[in-house]
Amino acid sequence: MVTKLGYEHLRRHDLRHTGLTWMADAGVPLHVLRKIAGHGSLTTTQRYLHPDLQTIHDAGDSLTAYLNTDRTLSGSQLRAV
Repeated sequence: MVTKLGYEHLRRHDLRHTGLTWMADAGVPLHVLRKIAGHGSLTTTQRYLHPDLQTIHDAGDSLTAYLNTDRTLSGSQLRAV
């Protein structure tokens, strides 16, 4: 099927990686992805995910925004765990 689409270098298994990565990028939680993939371990599922550079930058931006919020108004404080 992928050969007919003109992607001879792809294997069906590669498409599993792509599909799971797209779902993760869309915000599907890891434990749900594990069930969808039929994996017994979250570690196995994590090996299927390949975040792109933009996703990594977005994660950093989210952390920066969180750290820059005025937590005295909301009552929450940074905590070390």
